[in-house]
Amino acid sequence: MRGLLLDDDALYRNTLARALQRRGIAMLLAASADEALEQVRAQPPDFALIDLKLAEGDGTGLDLIAPLRAAAPAMRIVLVTGYASVATAVEAIKRGADDYLPKPSSVDAILHAVGAITSTQDVVAPPEPAAMTPLARIEWEHIQQALTETDGNISAAARLLGMHRRSLQRKLAKRPPRG
Repeated sequence: MRGLLLDDDALYRNTLARALQRRGIAMLLAASADEALEQVRAQPPDFALIDLKLAEGDGTGLDLIAPLRAAAPAMRIVLVTGYASVATAVEAIKRGADDYLPKPSSVDAILHAVGAITSTQDVVAPPEPAAMTPLARIEWEHIQQALTETDGNISAAARLLGMHRRSLQRKLAKRPPRG
């Protein structure tokens, strides 16, 4: 099995590639959207792991889903992000991604998402999740959904959410809560 990893963070890209290579997966690495598309067109891999936030001028991983799908229709596309939200997950699936994973994800979770692991016998079960999603996480996801619906317009999203624009900006400046 062969995969492509597109991430602008060289340390993360190299570390994840080494972990996947230890599991027998041949990896192609790309630091930019153009480089990733070039590699897929030259020799399509079985899957692509695409970061949501790319380097300045490259757009987002969401923008890359359609061109990748056009270049290699059978390739599995998995969006991986440190800024996971329900809104971006839904948008990624709508645009044609096969899966969506938060960073950091275990190698087993990635292998399962790309179809390299089909049974769960060899996979270590993740720890039991908390009983409920924290309220702050739900609020963050709701804000992200409003931003998606307003194409990133802070003022319009604030009106949609019924809050002051500056209040929304303060909430966005904080790191998203885990949950």
